[in-house]
Amino acid sequence: MQQIIKESLDNSINYADYCRLMHKLVLDKFTTGDDISEANINYTMLNEARMSRWNKKLEIAESEKAIIKGFSTEVIWLVITESWCGDAAHLLPVINKVAELNTNINMRIVLRDDNENLMNLFLTNGSKSVPKLIMLDARSLKVLGVYGPRPSAATKMVDDYKHIHGSLTPEFKEALQRWYNKDKGQTAIKDLTKFLKKQTPSFYL
Repeated sequence: MQQIIKESLDNSINYADYCRLMHKLVLDKFTTGDDISEANINYTMLNEARMSRWNKKLEIAESEKAIIKGFSTEVIWLVITESWCGDAAHLLPVINKVAELNTNINMRIVLRDDNENLMNLFLTNGSKSVPKLIMLDARSLKVLGVYGPRPSAATKMVDDYKHIHGSLTPEFKEALQRWYNKDKGQTAIKDLTKFLKKQTPSFYL
């Protein structure tokens, strides 16, 4: 596993470079991933706009900032994603905002279809769902935790809907996007704060 993780880190980019990649994909009318379809190109264009909005508007409460800034372990947040993923467009800006608050957190990004061996280590119920955040000890590359592909409340919405209907409909996906817009990243911020607290000795809290 560690060799796969190391190879993926060698292929990774930071968040600023990922935003530049998204912008270039929009200009080129292209997308990441193996499926270069018109639908995925359109999703990439939509997601670039979503990310730009959250990059500017996302806010983190002072109480949560204090917990994030108090995290003292040097870690890498390795995020697996693709440009066409709607969940990623809402979640990656949150992950980045949290990581920016603490120099001990180094956020790196890799593309799913370019890192298949890594993705296969972190499947969600057997599927290659993204985004997936893997918290690694910066020195040993030991996996400390995994988060994603959705915030906790969104995960419950999806699981409940699938339990009743079997699969996600276009109408549900639209409803999920409305939830993201209304939530304004706050559930993900709370999730990530808890994610960090699990790895923080009690005397730091």
